[in-house]
Amino acid sequence: MAIDHTDRSSLKKFAWLSIAAAIVTIGLKTLAYLLTGSVGLLSDAMESIVNLVGALMALAMLTVAARPADEEHTYGHSKAEYFSSGVEGTLILIAAISIGVAAVERFIAPKPLEQIGLGLAVSVVASAVNFGAAMILRRAGKRYQSVTLDANSRHLMTDVWTSAGVLVGVGAVALTDWERLDPMVAVLVACNIVWTGTKIIRTSVLGLMDTALPPGEQERLKQVLEPYTKDGIQYHALRSRQAGARKFVSLHVIVPGGWTVNQGHQLLERVEADIRKTLPNVTVFTHLESLDDPASWDDVTLDRRGDTQRSGGKENR
Repeated sequence: MAIDHTDRSSLKKFAWLSIAAAIVTIGLKTLAYLLTGSVGLLSDAMESIVNLVGALMALAMLTVAARPADEEHTYGHSKAEYFSSGVEGTLILIAAISIGVAAVERFIAPKPLEQIGLGLAVSVVASAVNFGAAMILRRAGKRYQSVTLDANSRHLMTDVWTSAGVLVGVGAVALTDWERLDPMVAVLVACNIVWTGTKIIRTSVLGLMDTALPPGEQERLKQVLEPYTKDGIQYHALRSRQAGARKFVSLHVIVPGGWTVNQGHQLLERVEADIRKTLPNVTVFTHLESLDDPASWDDVTLDRRGDTQRSGGKENR
């Protein structure tokens, strides 16, 4: 069954799932912290608050991305998802800084942990909730090519790994009675969160900068066009970009000057259809040019020179 990537309205249910998971884990991890007094578990609870803010942002941006194209946004609103992933990555970094500060304070002035067994049990339940939500969001992100759901999933998985690290730290304190192990693990957790947050922000920035499609997809584009070049058709100015789930491809197709308009039109229809078969959810723009007109070769760069006019193959200043 083909998936309609252009219908983003159905993705909001996954954002609501993330919001529910965040609320549940905030409650559970806060309870675990109150039971034990562990700064590691406190850092874990703080990251869950960030999860909630990120999930609310995801819901807002998925709502915007689901809007159809209008007169002010003729290419649609799919880029709104990059704002969500960028904000979520930034929130992750803020959480990491907060965790680091709390860990340093506790390292300087360590405190004994209490009711460790019960606190760890509560934290394990919270981690299981996050893991289940992360797996659902991960599959949905891949299926619908949503950078928002992908970022949300990675954030939740970071939370799972954070919880695992905290559990190890708290367990080590219980075994060794060395209280500074707890803040030391919290610092390691913060470093891991920084790494994940940086990757999410990078993905967001690349999307907002209209980065070209991945090398593998660009190679598939060239493979689609190769049979045409063997028949004497040429092309240039092949460009691509991605906006959320939507891909954009443009190119100039160069044909013999003696072709009729209908011949050229039919060729472009075939080229565009072949590209759409190869790359899902792609918008293709083609421009027909003549092999016999030297001006056809002025369009290789992004902006054509505006100070030159051609007449009969000669430049006129």
